[in-house]
Amino acid sequence: MSLSKNVGTFNQNTSMSKIGIPALKIEEFHEILQTPSRLALSGAVIDKIEKSHHRARKMAQDSKAIYGINTGFGPLCQTKIAVQDTAQLQRNLLLSHAVGVGNPVAKKLSKIMLLLKIHALAQGYSGISLAVLERLIYFFKNDLIPVVPEQGSVGASGDLAPLAHLFIPLIGEGEFWQGAETVSAVSVLEQHNLTPLTLQPKEGLALINGTQFILAHALVALDELSYLMDLADVTAAMTLEGFQGSATPYAAALHALRPFAGTQEVAQRMRTLLKDSKNLAAHADCDRIQDPYSIRCVPQVHGATRNAWMHLHELVHIELNAVTDNPVIVGDDQALSGGNFHGQPLALALDYLTLAAAELGNIADRRCYLLLEGLHGLPPMLSQRPGLNSGFMIAQYTTAALVTENKTLCYPASADSVPTGRGQEDHVSMGSISGRKCLQVIDNLKKIIAIELLHAAQAMEFRRPLRFSTFLEQNLGILRQVVPALEEDRLMSADIEKVLTLVNQRALNVTLS
Repeated sequence: MSLSKNVGTFNQNTSMSKIGIPALKIEEFHEILQTPSRLALSGAVIDKIEKSHHRARKMAQDSKAIYGINTGFGPLCQTKIAVQDTAQLQRNLLLSHAVGVGNPVAKKLSKIMLLLKIHALAQGYSGISLAVLERLIYFFKNDLIPVVPEQGSVGASGDLAPLAHLFIPLIGEGEFWQGAETVSAVSVLEQHNLTPLTLQPKEGLALINGTQFILAHALVALDELSYLMDLADVTAAMTLEGFQGSATPYAAALHALRPFAGTQEVAQRMRTLLKDSKNLAAHADCDRIQDPYSIRCVPQVHGATRNAWMHLHELVHIELNAVTDNPVIVGDDQALSGGNFHGQPLALALDYLTLAAAELGNIADRRCYLLLEGLHGLPPMLSQRPGLNSGFMIAQYTTAALVTENKTLCYPASADSVPTGRGQEDHVSMGSISGRKCLQVIDNLKKIIAIELLHAAQAMEFRRPLRFSTFLEQNLGILRQVVPALEEDRLMSADIEKVLTLVNQRALNVTLS
């Protein structure tokens, strides 16, 4: 996968992936993540990196103060550092900023952060040496993934604490993942016959300045929610079939009058999911006028979540290819100091996506409740013998609890800012918290959707012998392979876990041909 016409054109069949500039697509990034052996630097990118590194070394010897190269950091930016101390300055920077606390983030997130930083440094504006970048590529290719605590970043000046933990193994500190265990970095380096690196001017700052922690969470959120949005449409269609609702609210002519992209996509998907349903045709002439909003307004609600997803996707594509450290070296004697490390662009959008994901769960819970009311031929609690059996009554309590938990996580972290660095860093994004909360909400959403799938499948059983669309029949069959229809009360937590496993494995078909 090449990223410049100077080094070739993207080709699915190429054996190597040359990273650098221009823009890397999100899909291409995931391909490199899945096949690390394809990662390589193009000759043009190597030349740019070496030129930038030479400039940084030259600036370190300049009598003029240049932030982070021959000065202290943050509120200590006025303190000039002697030439002979610039290497110690960079080592001290990594050590002093590795102050993260809490549980480690998932290894997957650390690996994404590592690749993101490799791509950012490969832009050639950070003054990093080729030796450091090649060591990071070695880590990535050999699955040497550092351990990163989840708490400690305020999202400006970049994700300092988590990135410090990500890169202290370069100097023989910190830990790597080894399976499910963590081991000291120095022992892993010895196993691979690697010696700790001595960082040169600007290198420590280039490593820890940036938004890679926030961006990694955003990439995972986009990937997870992409499947869950499609699955939510499938689940809603199954609920409609069980409820014997109307497909009229999904008509193309209706949505042409309010043409939001997300709404139109969901309406189209719902029409396809319900196509040729015998169950739908069987009650086409019933006297019911309108369904409750949780069924009737699926395109509007699910579609709004898609609109939020599209917005974050656009921003992530920009951030993926951005240079977010500080200062950036743009000429032989010019290092521009600014605020590209500030996480606000992603923080706001992540908070938006958090709310959008929570709403998918909110409306799914309402549909679960609707199926339990005993309306339109369905028995109360979806039980064949209600009273003696509680049926699905308490499963909906769980969705109610999860929905409320998600609501408490919807407070926007980006609405807050706590000054740091003696007031030099007097406005921060808190985007790292936005990202972490977003993934928590998405994890809860998976559970809510799993429970709605159980409700919807049970309701559909009461419409037999009528048949549904081929697509919904297929998914109902997948569910029934792991969970039979409920005839008498049984341990339902086991059923929920089985369906949640299907959701996590993406075993249910959501792709419409």
